[in-house]
Amino acid sequence: MKAVHILFRRELALAWGGGGGPLLACGFFACLTAILPLAAGGDPAVLKPVASGVAWLALALASLLSLERLFERDLEDGALDLLATGPLPLEAVFVVKAMSQWLATGLPLALTAPVAALALGQPVALLPLTTAGALIGGLGFAFTGALGAALALGAKRGGLLIAVVVLPLFIPPVVFGSGALDRAAASLDPLPALALLGAYVLFACAIAPIAGAAAIRNAQG
Repeated sequence: MKAVHILFRRELALAWGGGGGPLLACGFFACLTAILPLAAGGDPAVLKPVASGVAWLALALASLLSLERLFERDLEDGALDLLATGPLPLEAVFVVKAMSQWLATGLPLALTAPVAALALGQPVALLPLTTAGALIGGLGFAFTGALGAALALGAKRGGLLIAVVVLPLFIPPVVFGSGALDRAAASLDPLPALALLGAYVLFACAIAPIAGAAAIRNAQG
């Protein structure tokens, strides 16, 4: 547990020390959601039907910003070799890095999501559901995003490769998360969509560490 605590503190320090932590992602998220009302003319009748989908799409894109350096930085300075030979298995290292990514970027984005959704014309009554969905979905973004970062280790144009690998994996949480909001807006039960979102996140948390650790070992070899 001591090794996990030390690694966790290290990852959070690196996340906050490199580029201001979540400020870049939150700023990108805010700018992206501000562009649409300007492009659509600010008509609430136009914005309201697409508010949920646009907010989730912006959340997914903002989650991509800090993924490129998640493992690449450690590969360049040799820290990844030390982590591979340390007391923690690579699967545990992957989980700690993904959780740190969620705390450093996903959590602030989830807290920003209600503000962005409100700016897009979403009803105030849906804001708690927006926050809850963004918190759950952000965890899925963190684990699948970390998997994409591991698969892109050592590749040229790693950021572009991560986007190509990860964006298709981001489709289910965007669909389920926005679907839950749409169902709630239509006075239907949002729990089925939230259950599908939770199932996706659980699957990502179970599979991504195994696949990510294998990708890291391949990059080191």
